Amino acid sequence: MASVIIVGAGPGIGVSVATRAARDGLAVGVIARSESTVDAVLAAMTDADALGVTADVTDEAGLRTALDEIVARFGPPELLVYNAALIRQDRIGELTARQQLDAWAVNVVGAITAVAHVAPVMVHAGGGTVLLTGGMPEPISDLTSLSLGKAGVRTLTALLDQTYRSGGLHVATVTVAGAVAPDSAFDPDDIAEHYWRLHRQPAGAWDREFAFTGEPTPTSPSGGP
Repeated sequence: MASVIIVGAGPGIGVSVATRAARDGLAVGVIARSESTVDAVLAAMTDADALGVTADVTDEAGLRTALDEIVARFGPPELLVYNAALIRQDRIGELTARQQLDAWAVNVVGAITAVAHVAPVMVHAGGGTVLLTGGMPEPISDLTSLSLGKAGVRTLTALLDQTYRSGGLHVATVTVAGAVAPDSAFDPDDIAEHYWRLHRQPAGAWDREFAFTGEPTPTSPSGGP
Protein backbone atom coordinates (compact mmCIF):
# COMPACT_ATOMS: atom_id res chain seq x y z
CA MET A 1 0.00 0.00 0.00
CA ALA A 2 1.39 3.42 -0.97
CA SER A 3 1.82 5.47 2.18
CA VAL A 4 3.51 8.42 3.83
CA ILE A 5 4.84 8.71 7.38
CA ILE A 6 5.04 12.19 8.88
CA VAL A 7 7.05 12.60 12.06
CA GLY A 8 6.13 15.84 13.79
CA ALA A 9 2.68 16.10 12.22
CA GLY A 10 1.39 19.13 14.08
CA PRO A 11 -0.60 22.11 12.84
CA GLY A 12 1.02 23.87 9.92
CA ILE A 13 3.30 22.02 7.55
CA GLY A 14 2.68 18.60 9.09
CA VAL A 15 -1.08 18.54 8.63
CA SER A 16 -0.81 20.21 5.21
CA VAL A 17 1.61 17.57 3.92
CA ALA A 18 -0.61 14.86 5.38
CA THR A 19 -3.74 16.13 3.66
CA ARG A 20 -1.85 16.71 0.41
CA ALA A 21 -0.61 13.13 0.35
CA ALA A 22 -4.06 11.80 1.25
CA ARG A 23 -5.55 13.76 -1.64
CA ASP A 24 -3.38 11.71 -4.00
CA GLY A 25 -4.54 8.47 -2.44
CA LEU A 26 -1.70 7.67 -0.04
CA ALA A 27 -2.39 6.10 3.31
CA VAL A 28 -1.08 8.39 6.02
CA GLY A 29 0.76 7.58 9.23
CA VAL A 30 1.35 10.50 11.60
CA ILE A 31 3.47 10.73 14.72
CA ALA A 32 3.26 13.56 17.24
CA ARG A 33 4.13 13.99 20.87
CA SER A 34 0.60 14.63 22.16
CA GLU A 35 -2.61 12.72 21.59
CA SER A 36 -4.52 15.96 21.03
CA THR A 37 -2.21 16.87 18.16
CA VAL A 38 -2.58 13.44 16.58
CA ASP A 39 -6.37 13.66 16.91
CA ALA A 40 -6.45 17.09 15.27
CA VAL A 41 -4.42 15.89 12.28
CA LEU A 42 -6.58 12.81 11.83
CA ALA A 43 -9.72 14.96 12.03
CA ALA A 44 -8.45 16.93 9.02
CA MET A 45 -8.34 13.72 6.96
CA THR A 46 -11.76 12.20 7.54
CA ASP A 47 -11.81 10.34 4.21
CA ALA A 48 -8.19 9.11 4.32
CA ASP A 49 -6.82 5.76 5.42
CA ALA A 50 -4.83 7.12 8.34
CA LEU A 51 -3.18 6.02 11.57
CA GLY A 52 -1.93 8.29 14.32
CA VAL A 53 0.61 7.31 16.97
CA THR A 54 2.00 9.33 19.86
CA ALA A 55 5.75 9.39 20.45
CA ASP A 56 8.41 11.84 21.57
CA VAL A 57 11.16 12.08 18.95
CA THR A 58 13.76 12.27 21.71
CA ASP A 59 12.65 8.85 23.00
CA GLU A 60 14.57 6.57 20.64
CA ALA A 61 12.78 3.37 21.62
CA GLY A 62 9.37 5.04 21.56
CA LEU A 63 9.96 6.60 18.14
CA ARG A 64 11.15 3.31 16.67
CA THR A 65 8.09 1.54 18.08
CA ALA A 66 5.75 4.16 16.60
CA LEU A 67 7.40 3.84 13.19
CA ASP A 68 7.15 0.05 13.36
CA GLU A 69 3.44 0.29 14.18
CA ILE A 70 2.77 2.38 11.07
CA VAL A 71 4.92 0.19 8.82
CA ALA A 72 3.12 -2.90 10.13
CA ARG A 73 -0.20 -1.30 9.17
CA PHE A 74 0.65 0.18 5.76
CA GLY A 75 3.95 -1.41 4.72
CA PRO A 76 7.14 0.50 3.87
CA PRO A 77 6.31 4.13 3.08
CA GLU A 78 7.09 5.69 -0.27
CA LEU A 79 7.52 9.03 1.52
CA LEU A 80 8.98 9.77 4.97
CA VAL A 81 8.80 13.35 6.28
CA TYR A 82 10.61 14.61 9.38
CA ASN A 83 8.96 17.83 10.49
CA ALA A 84 9.70 17.95 14.24
CA ALA A 85 11.47 21.01 15.63
CA LEU A 86 11.94 22.84 18.91
CA ILE A 87 11.26 26.49 18.10
CA ARG A 88 12.08 29.07 20.74
CA GLN A 89 13.90 32.35 21.17
CA ASP A 90 17.33 32.08 22.75
CA ARG A 91 20.64 33.88 22.40
CA ILE A 92 24.22 32.71 22.93
CA GLY A 93 24.74 31.86 26.59
CA GLU A 94 21.06 31.93 27.62
CA LEU A 95 20.54 28.16 27.54
CA THR A 96 22.28 25.61 29.66
CA ALA A 97 24.29 22.90 27.97
CA ARG A 98 21.47 20.48 28.75
CA GLN A 99 18.91 22.75 27.07
CA GLN A 100 21.08 23.04 23.97
CA LEU A 101 21.40 19.26 23.81
CA ASP A 102 17.65 18.86 24.27
CA ALA A 103 17.02 21.19 21.31
CA TRP A 104 19.56 19.32 19.18
CA ALA A 105 17.86 16.04 20.09
CA VAL A 106 14.57 17.25 18.59
CA ASN A 107 15.91 19.21 15.64
CA VAL A 108 18.53 16.75 14.39
CA VAL A 109 18.93 13.49 16.34
CA GLY A 110 15.25 12.54 16.02
CA ALA A 111 15.64 12.80 12.24
CA ILE A 112 18.66 10.50 12.34
CA THR A 113 16.70 7.97 14.38
CA ALA A 114 13.65 8.06 12.10
CA VAL A 115 15.51 7.87 8.81
CA ALA A 116 18.03 5.25 9.92
CA HIS A 117 15.14 3.09 11.15
CA VAL A 118 12.85 3.36 8.11
CA ALA A 119 15.24 3.91 5.19
CA PRO A 120 16.47 0.28 5.03
CA VAL A 121 12.92 -1.06 4.58
CA MET A 122 12.25 1.63 1.97
CA VAL A 123 15.38 0.63 0.07
CA HIS A 124 14.39 -3.03 0.29
CA ALA A 125 10.97 -2.11 -1.14
CA GLY A 126 12.53 -0.30 -4.10
CA GLY A 127 13.20 3.23 -2.86
CA GLY A 128 11.20 6.34 -2.13
CA THR A 129 11.60 9.85 -0.78
CA VAL A 130 12.83 11.26 2.53
CA LEU A 131 12.09 14.94 3.16
CA LEU A 132 13.35 16.97 6.11
CA THR A 133 11.85 20.32 7.09
CA GLY A 134 14.65 22.86 7.12
CA GLY A 135 14.78 26.58 7.71
CA MET A 136 17.01 29.44 8.78
CA PRO A 137 18.91 29.92 5.50
CA GLU A 138 20.80 32.57 7.47
CA PRO A 139 21.43 32.15 11.22
CA ILE A 140 19.62 34.55 13.57
CA SER A 141 21.18 35.39 16.93
CA ASP A 142 17.79 35.53 18.65
CA LEU A 143 17.12 31.95 17.50
CA THR A 144 20.44 30.36 18.31
CA SER A 145 19.42 26.77 19.04
CA LEU A 146 17.07 26.67 16.06
CA SER A 147 19.71 28.18 13.77
CA LEU A 148 22.17 25.50 14.85
CA GLY A 149 19.55 22.79 14.44
CA LYS A 150 18.55 23.83 10.92
CA ALA A 151 22.21 24.04 9.90
CA GLY A 152 22.47 20.47 11.18
CA VAL A 153 19.44 19.44 9.12
CA ARG A 154 21.07 20.79 5.96
CA THR A 155 24.26 18.83 6.64
CA LEU A 156 22.29 15.74 7.63
CA THR A 157 20.42 15.88 4.31
CA ALA A 158 23.74 15.73 2.45
CA LEU A 159 24.93 12.81 4.57
CA LEU A 160 21.69 10.89 4.10
CA ASP A 161 21.86 11.50 0.36
CA GLN A 162 25.38 10.07 0.28
CA THR A 163 24.23 7.06 2.31
CA TYR A 164 20.96 6.14 0.62
CA ARG A 165 20.90 7.55 -2.92
CA SER A 166 22.40 4.39 -4.38
CA GLY A 167 19.53 2.46 -2.80
CA GLY A 168 16.95 4.53 -4.64
CA LEU A 169 16.10 7.05 -1.93
CA HIS A 170 15.65 10.70 -2.85
CA VAL A 171 16.66 12.73 0.23
CA ALA A 172 15.95 16.46 0.27
CA THR A 173 15.19 19.35 2.58
CA VAL A 174 12.59 22.08 2.23
CA THR A 175 14.16 25.21 3.68
CA VAL A 176 11.37 27.47 4.91
CA ALA A 177 12.67 31.01 5.25
CA GLY A 178 9.95 32.48 7.46
CA ALA A 179 7.24 31.89 10.03
CA VAL A 180 4.56 29.51 8.76
CA ALA A 181 0.97 30.73 9.01
CA PRO A 182 -2.22 30.19 6.99
CA ASP A 183 -3.10 32.89 4.46
CA SER A 184 0.37 34.39 4.64
CA ALA A 185 3.36 34.35 2.30
CA PHE A 186 4.34 31.16 4.16
CA ASP A 187 1.01 29.38 3.93
CA PRO A 188 1.51 25.71 4.89
CA ASP A 189 -0.69 24.46 2.05
CA ASP A 190 1.53 26.26 -0.47
CA ILE A 191 4.64 24.83 1.17
CA ALA A 192 3.14 21.31 1.14
CA GLU A 193 2.84 21.46 -2.63
CA HIS A 194 6.63 21.65 -2.85
CA TYR A 195 7.02 18.61 -0.61
CA TRP A 196 4.80 16.76 -3.06
CA ARG A 197 6.69 18.14 -6.08
CA LEU A 198 10.01 16.95 -4.65
CA HIS A 199 8.51 13.54 -3.93
CA ARG A 200 7.34 13.24 -7.53
CA GLN A 201 10.63 14.26 -9.13
CA PRO A 202 11.92 11.49 -11.41
CA ALA A 203 15.25 9.79 -10.73
CA GLY A 204 18.00 11.75 -12.41
CA ALA A 205 16.29 15.07 -11.72
CA TRP A 206 16.35 15.04 -7.92
CA ASP A 207 16.84 18.31 -6.05
CA ARG A 208 18.50 18.07 -2.65
CA GLU A 209 17.08 21.36 -1.35
CA PHE A 210 14.21 23.68 -2.13
CA ALA A 211 14.14 27.10 -0.50
CA PHE A 212 10.65 28.43 0.13
CA THR A 213 11.14 32.19 0.43
CA GLY A 214 7.53 33.31 0.34
CA GLU A 215 7.99 34.71 -3.16
CA PRO A 216 5.98 33.39 -6.14
CA THR A 217 7.64 30.35 -7.67
CA PRO A 218 8.34 30.59 -11.43
CA THR A 219 6.26 28.14 -13.41
CA SER A 220 7.25 25.96 -16.33
CA PRO A 221 5.47 26.33 -19.71
CA SER A 222 3.24 23.42 -18.69
CA GLY A 223 2.15 25.34 -15.59
CA GLY A 224 4.04 23.22 -13.03
CA PRO A 225 6.55 24.58 -10.51
